[in-house]
Amino acid sequence: MRNIETLYEKWLNHSEMPRKLVSELKKMSPKAKLDAFYQDAEFGTAGMRGILGAGTNRINIFTIRKAAYGFGLYVIKHYQDAKKRGIVIAHDNRHMSEEFTKECMKTLRSLGIKTFIFDELKPTPLLSYAVRHLNAIGGIMITASHNPKNYNGFKVYDDTGAQLTPEKVDLLLAELKKLPNCLDIEIGEAENGYALLSDDVELTYFCKVMKIQLRRDQPKNGFKIVFSPQHGTGAKLGMRALNVIGYEVIPVADQMKPDPNFTYTKSPNPEEKAAYSEAIKHARAHGAHMIITTDPDADRLGIVVRNKANGFDYLTGNQSAALLLDYLCKTHIELGHDIKGKYLYTTIVSSSLANHIAESYGLKVKEFLTGFKFIGAQIAEDDAKNEKKFFFGYEESYGLLAAPFVRDKDAIQALVLYSEMTLYYHLQGKTLGEVLAKLNAKHGYHHDITKSVAFPGAAGQAEMVEILTRLRNNPPMTLGGLNILKYDDYLTSKSVEKGKTKKLTLPKSDVIRYHLEGGTTISIRPSGTEPKCKIYYGILADNEKEAQDLLTLLENDIKVHFTL
Repeated sequence: MRNIETLYEKWLNHSEMPRKLVSELKKMSPKAKLDAFYQDAEFGTAGMRGILGAGTNRINIFTIRKAAYGFGLYVIKHYQDAKKRGIVIAHDNRHMSEEFTKECMKTLRSLGIKTFIFDELKPTPLLSYAVRHLNAIGGIMITASHNPKNYNGFKVYDDTGAQLTPEKVDLLLAELKKLPNCLDIEIGEAENGYALLSDDVELTYFCKVMKIQLRRDQPKNGFKIVFSPQHGTGAKLGMRALNVIGYEVIPVADQMKPDPNFTYTKSPNPEEKAAYSEAIKHARAHGAHMIITTDPDADRLGIVVRNKANGFDYLTGNQSAALLLDYLCKTHIELGHDIKGKYLYTTIVSSSLANHIAESYGLKVKEFLTGFKFIGAQIAEDDAKNEKKFFFGYEESYGLLAAPFVRDKDAIQALVLYSEMTLYYHLQGKTLGEVLAKLNAKHGYHHDITKSVAFPGAAGQAEMVEILTRLRNNPPMTLGGLNILKYDDYLTSKSVEKGKTKKLTLPKSDVIRYHLEGGTTISIRPSGTEPKCKIYYGILADNEKEAQDLLTLLENDIKVHFTL
């Protein structure tokens, strides 16, 4: 156990400590001290992400400096030409994002690594694209994605434009472990230059996005779209794409400007209905047919669509992706493209509806652990073998990829294709809700929902570990009145079915997945970005009422297992 008071005093009396952090330190209660210093900020599902503030378990200039220094050492050690090829850095609209970008640049240059930076905030998919476009050795994205306004983070990318996979993160962590306390890292003079990126990078990315359209000649007269970037990075490219294609776009004006406080939105997270409240007001006022919102770093996208009763249907990430997958398969076949044998890349916690759709069109399905980095890495592996396997990739949390010139989730690509799909069905007099109902009638009624249990601070972390340990040591036999046919424990790499144990082939991860009779699944995993445990219900039933009834039973059982 580390000495919290000693660390605290060192931070409080450090000569470079910003006044704002000193003030925060002086106001800390004993519990706040513990939460801020009981561990170092960790790399999770999508890099290092956490609450802004003072302490080793917070995101601040010192923890960012150490992360950048460790990443610099990692690329120098494992890539022969790292210094020359350089690292691309981008940032979103959050508090301290510009300062953290400059700190990363200064740190990397002191190690002799060339850096590339943009002149303003940019979307995450553009950063992923830029790494490969510039033949850089890696990338850094300063973002906390869809997290609340008091968060920021540090995502790292390899030379393929994909986020670092666990084996590469382990190599990075090995370099970080060699470093002293983040307050003791000294940055020398710059030993290499930096390049301010021209509009060419963004323009070539945008041109590739425009080429993914499949039905570009559809008439668009009278079809209206409300768009919001949630104060984030999607404003410029999102509006440009919709305008160039020719849609009538109604922007949510108050949410178009970058704002780290997210002043005019109730939530920047497309997974939450509150994120759409202002956009729905605009849609009602203008008679719009759909709403599109990107999250702050524009890697995720959510849509809400008008229904026949002139109300609005909120589509989950699973539902919207399943609709788009079906539309893409159908359209490619109509255009004479051979898609059989290509792959849907998805995750173990995403809906099986997409899997059924893919297989019905002759696609193969490959599942990965949560985190788009695994899908990006698979695309890079395919590319290295000159195998064109990829057709579509998505995960349930509103992230997808349609064209692999990007190796991460891409909300700008999603924006183009969701608009095209919704217009296609609108011209046929169909709503997306009606199309989804037909897919469920064909493939079984799928009800996929994610719930979370919060475990804040050091005490919460210990409680969550204890609960998950208990579930592993004493696995339940039934849930919701259904027998558990098989359970997969990805931390111990074992799958148990009818008393027989098999080894799982995916990397180790703190995930437990239960397979229930009837095709329903429940997956449990700690969040890689927030202090909470996520529970993914993948219910397969005959109809909505049956699914809701089963969900109630399952939730009641899960509550029992989550009570210490």
